[in-house]
Amino acid sequence: MDFKAELLKSIWYAFTSLDVEKSGKVSKSQLKVLSHNLYTALKIPHDPVALEEHFRDDDDGPVSNQGYMPYLNKYILAKAKEGTFDKETFDDLCWMMTSKKNFNAGKVGICSQRDCFKLFCLFNILSEDRYPLVMIPEEVEYLMKKITGAMSMEWNCKELDDLYSQNIKLKDGMSVWIFLEQMNSGNLLNITNIESFSLALDDVFQEMYHNVLKKGYMWKKGHMRRNWNERWFVLKPAIILYYVSEDLKDKKGEIVLDRNCVVESIPDKEGKRCLFCVKTTNRTYEISASDQKQRLDWMQAIQTAVRLLSEGKMSLHQELKLRRREQREQSPRAREELQALQDLQEEKEKQEQEMEQLLKIQQECEEHRRREEERGREQQQEVQRALERQLEEAERVRESMAAEIVLKEQEAERQRRRIQELELTQQRLEIALDTEIHARLEEERARMEQERLLQEEEEKLKQLKQLKEEQEVMLMKAQLEKNKMKEEVADKVQAFEMASRELRNLQETRQKSNLDLKEAKKRLRRASRHVKHWNVQLNRLMQPISPGGNVKHGIILFP
Repeated sequence: MDFKAELLKSIWYAFTSLDVEKSGKVSKSQLKVLSHNLYTALKIPHDPVALEEHFRDDDDGPVSNQGYMPYLNKYILAKAKEGTFDKETFDDLCWMMTSKKNFNAGKVGICSQRDCFKLFCLFNILSEDRYPLVMIPEEVEYLMKKITGAMSMEWNCKELDDLYSQNIKLKDGMSVWIFLEQMNSGNLLNITNIESFSLALDDVFQEMYHNVLKKGYMWKKGHMRRNWNERWFVLKPAIILYYVSEDLKDKKGEIVLDRNCVVESIPDKEGKRCLFCVKTTNRTYEISASDQKQRLDWMQAIQTAVRLLSEGKMSLHQELKLRRREQREQSPRAREELQALQDLQEEKEKQEQEMEQLLKIQQECEEHRRREEERGREQQQEVQRALERQLEEAERVRESMAAEIVLKEQEAERQRRRIQELELTQQRLEIALDTEIHARLEEERARMEQERLLQEEEEKLKQLKQLKEEQEVMLMKAQLEKNKMKEEVADKVQAFEMASRELRNLQETRQKSNLDLKEAKKRLRRASRHVKHWNVQLNRLMQPISPGGNVKHGIILFP
């Protein structure tokens, strides 16, 4: 729908409001007043000459809609330029003229007079491009979903289905007055909170009527002072406006968009997170969103605005309306696909609502974290004060420790001298230990020698015993062979005597070795007494010396 057709819808309501008799014609005097008001609202220079020439007094009777259209197109709509006047004021004028005669504003309902005007404007946007103006069920459903979505609610089609079942003709289209009456009576939406409904309606009105693609608080980095300031941003298809607050009273600046604008995310810095930048031809704007989801939503919304500019379109919802109309005009199969897309859209809106709820939870968690951080900072300050007190106490302790260190150094000097004495005693003890080791080694060698001699003695005893046994055998045999074995017995006796001498020699040797062993044990006992003496001396030297105590040195050396 072009700009003139959009204006013509509001003018049509103003024209029909003047047709009191419903004949399709309006008197010339009323049309003159209407034209004068349109000149004023559209800020067009008045042309009284053209007005009088077109409505000469010699014309017959009142003028119909078709008769007024040539003048309207030539002298009013052709001169109206978009952006030179306030369209909301223009629509408010037409609403004021038509609502007085067609809508009972005094009836108690959920909609205020201002809410009814906003619904009137939204109706004109979504109505069909044919007269009389009506809004088909699909567009009514679309608007209801937008309002309930802004209220963070899920739309229930039961109210609308009940209305269509009561009046089947409404499926062909609903006039604006029936629409307002049903909305005001709560037959299209189940409204429990009127204030919440008004806020949601205003959000939808800003989005669809004023083409506000997105709005909200963000932080912006200054261009000259380079500091960060919180601003209320309003995104439209061709421009981003930013204000001090959401009341829109103090405008701080604007970002003019064109088809060459680029939106990019940038790394966190300067204590700010969720950063992105908008690069225009002349300047780059750095902005910080509240969280990752808001940054993504803003970047997508700005990219949508740039896409609309590149395609030469100034309204996202007009484009969406044309798409919905094209989809309705397609085949039944396409309608099924449309239904599936609508289901997906509903699912997406439901997910967005869930995301908003999650976002609220995240904000609550962020607030809780901020309070915890403040509590932590207070605790940290308290700990810091406690540390300062501890440092003062530590300084006093350090001074007292310095005096103690002087005493400890003196004590350490005495300990060093004592250690030297202990080292000397240790050296002497090591010498005594070496002497004891040598004595033990000599004792071990003597014991091994004695064992060897004992083994030899045992072997000789065994041989002697064997010889004795053999002698006895031989003696027994000698009785039988006395003569024959006499010489052999003599030899055996001689061998026995020789073994006896050897045995005596071994016994003498063993006695000598026993004497040597006793001597070695005596030296060992002497060395042990020597070691014990030095251990006693060492233990005495290892006893701690009290400050100012006397040390008696006494070392006894044993030869």
